[in-house]
Amino acid sequence: MSRPLLSLYRYLSTLSAPIPAPSPQIYLLQCNKRIREFCQLGRIDEARQVFDRMTQKDSVTWNSMISGYASNRRITEAQLLFDAFPGKNVKTWTALLTGFGKMGRIKEARLVFESMPERNIVSWNAMISACVQNGDLGYARKLFDEMPERNVASWNSLITGYCHSCMMRDARGLFDVMPQRNLVSWVVMISGYVQINCFEEAWSFFVRLHGSGEMLDQSVFVVAFSAMMGLSDLDLIESLRSFAVKAGYEEDVVVGTSILNAYTKNGSLDIARHFFETMPERNEYSWSTMIAAFSHSGRLDDAIALYMRSPQRTVCLQTAMMTAYTQNGRIQDAEKIFNEISTPNIVTWNSMIAGYLQNGMLEEADDMFTRMPARNSASWAAMIAGFAQNGQGEIALDLFSHLHRSGNSPNHSCFTSSLFACANLGVIGKGKQIHALTIKTVSQYNSYVGNSLISMYAKCKNVVAVSKVFNTMEVKDMVSWNSLITAFSENDMLDDARAIFEKMPKRDVVSWTAILSAYVQTGHVDVALQMFLDMMERGMKPSQLTVTSILSACGVVGATKLGEQIHGQIFKLGFDSLLFVNNALITMYFKCGSEDGFCIFQDMSERDIVTWNAVLAGCAQNGFGKEAVKIFARMEAENILCNEITFLEILCACSRAGLLDEGWAYFNSMHQVYGIQPLVYHYTCMVDLLGRAGELSKAEALIESMPVEPDSVIWEALLGACRIHNNMELAERVAKNISLMKTNKAGTYVLLSNMYAFEGRWDKVREMRDLMKVHKVSKEPGISWIQIKNKLHSFRTADKTHDLVEEIYSLLKEYHELLKMLGYVPDTNFVLHDVEEEQKEDGLLYHSEKLAVALGILSTPKGSPIQIMKNLRTCGDCHTFMKFMSRVTQRKITVRDRARYHHFRDGFCSCGDYW
Repeated sequence: MSRPLLSLYRYLSTLSAPIPAPSPQIYLLQCNKRIREFCQLGRIDEARQVFDRMTQKDSVTWNSMISGYASNRRITEAQLLFDAFPGKNVKTWTALLTGFGKMGRIKEARLVFESMPERNIVSWNAMISACVQNGDLGYARKLFDEMPERNVASWNSLITGYCHSCMMRDARGLFDVMPQRNLVSWVVMISGYVQINCFEEAWSFFVRLHGSGEMLDQSVFVVAFSAMMGLSDLDLIESLRSFAVKAGYEEDVVVGTSILNAYTKNGSLDIARHFFETMPERNEYSWSTMIAAFSHSGRLDDAIALYMRSPQRTVCLQTAMMTAYTQNGRIQDAEKIFNEISTPNIVTWNSMIAGYLQNGMLEEADDMFTRMPARNSASWAAMIAGFAQNGQGEIALDLFSHLHRSGNSPNHSCFTSSLFACANLGVIGKGKQIHALTIKTVSQYNSYVGNSLISMYAKCKNVVAVSKVFNTMEVKDMVSWNSLITAFSENDMLDDARAIFEKMPKRDVVSWTAILSAYVQTGHVDVALQMFLDMMERGMKPSQLTVTSILSACGVVGATKLGEQIHGQIFKLGFDSLLFVNNALITMYFKCGSEDGFCIFQDMSERDIVTWNAVLAGCAQNGFGKEAVKIFARMEAENILCNEITFLEILCACSRAGLLDEGWAYFNSMHQVYGIQPLVYHYTCMVDLLGRAGELSKAEALIESMPVEPDSVIWEALLGACRIHNNMELAERVAKNISLMKTNKAGTYVLLSNMYAFEGRWDKVREMRDLMKVHKVSKEPGISWIQIKNKLHSFRTADKTHDLVEEIYSLLKEYHELLKMLGYVPDTNFVLHDVEEEQKEDGLLYHSEKLAVALGILSTPKGSPIQIMKNLRTCGDCHTFMKFMSRVTQRKITVRDRARYHHFRDGFCSCGDYW
């Protein structure tokens, strides 16, 4: 046989020979490998089939199957196999322990751990990880301290737990004493500081890591760029990007997406767009990041264009575009995308629910939440937040309770939204229960949860709890300090709020705004104005809220010049197009007695109901009754939907201008035309209008016939009318009704006392004063203010504390004599003491507003306007005096008293002597 044929024969012989079976050992190894592969792929039932067919099993077989069940959350089957395995070893026990930990069944995990016949370092680490994953950091630390030996994984596990719970002080303490660190140690610490918004600290850790000589990997650059998001430093981002390129990550899509994120969060949208276009590789997260950035910046068209360019419409991209539509109110477009997704994932469902809630579509959100095939903590968080922020706090808390009863653990967002609902509802009991649950889940160390607890307790007036929460916070960010300032301010603890402000390690514009607003709201306007000037001198750029708060302060004290300066700043800051800033400007100018409020109104490109109401209020305050009527007619012509406040302001304007017929017409149209039921405030305006017009019987009849319960204010309005028309009989009857309400206001006693004094009934005057003593009611002292060159000067009657007191008194005496020569007759009825007429004139001369006007004449250029504020209603004599002074000095004098503005010019007042 030839050599080639012989070779062929031998080859064919091998093909027909039987294949020898593998050895039992090789077969066992092959089966164990298949079990591990099936378990890793989640094909646990196929793994079990292999397991059951095996005639020979070793400890690896059993441990692989038990571990597979445990890692696939089928802990009951893992337990059954564990119980059936006679040759348990430390790996077997550890596998079951790990499974219980992943399932959140920490008690069973501890029981397994404590029952172990032997433990190794892996067992200890598994138990610590289980505790960390379930928030039991106390027991995790106990185990850590008891470990006979530790490796770097032991340290990293506990540090990770501390970082996830925002306990950075504890994490830092462990990190600093670690005998050995790896990249995971550094990454966890940097991520922890980013989580609590301590971006500078996160960056410092990256710098330390870089200096340590460690070879940096992808995860390090990702967390480093996440730290960049809060530093607002474009140069630093560029430097880090260059470093990533040098390290060989120029084309890494994950690092590239992190760089893109840093640019977008930094507000560098055009740079981000350029970077996106030049990325060598882009994934769905790169595309969705850019779409989201355009949407957040209000560039929806760019977001749509980018979405249309995307090479593949993955669920991730569809969800991003869906979110962009909902953020811009285009719900139908979002729904269209949602309906196109054949298998929406849980993130997509959550996004659509959040979109409905953001647009106030609560029923649609609830329906979708009910239809969801599966929910996670984000689903519940979206629902709770949506209902809480849409004023449905009770439903939000019911959802939270249902979540807790279902055995699921609330996330931080669930806690913050529920606490927000508690604050709005004032249900401190429920708030305390949620606080207890945050402690149980180690969530109270999260800065957002801690800040929400502060706000909740502040709204519920529990300042002790506010301080306790603040003092126990592991990390106090800027929001924590600002929340504490606000908490003290809301509870009238201004000194404490100021002390916290002074103690702050750093302050931002929110800190300044919080303390400024506190001073404005408590009436310490002069301090607020000074603080605003200090803030500007320090180079702190005011926010829109700062501006509106300080405009309010200017309005309170009539600081027109400062208000005008702030108006100029508003243009420089680019706030001039903001609706609520313009509304604040209108209010400020009118409160300062300036007609510039009309100019702001006319120049506005956008107006809301607040704008129209602000103008009507300005008309009412300044006696522009006819202008108010024109504004209301314009509202009707433009189909602006009026509300209760609109009618309150127009009725006030009619009342202060004596427009009786117009007032009745507006009042009657409320219910008949607009379907608005008049409230007690509207009836009060009508009583005031009728009373001033001398229709006292009609005013009393209106009170008796009104369908709502009269309050003390409406009776006081009628009492004021009785004083104007000197109707003592009705005044006593009205005063009796007021006394039954037990309000014990000084104004009632003072007004009656004045009427009795006018009639010379001094016994009744003494009776009123005695009653005031019995009821511990004191008359509020009259105070007047005038601003001279950004400094506020205040006066009381017969005040002698001013530096220019001699010049002021001398000037008043001089003008007093001059005015008497021109026809001014002091109205001594407003001096209620039973003294000689000459003494009464002296008492009138040194009323607080007269002292203020004298200072204005002494301190300002000839002919310039003078503006004065008074906390009480100006008296009739001062009103007459100011009319004469405006004519003699040829100045416009504006006096703003408690009720209204009086613009004196050429001997006349804008109120037409009707006030």
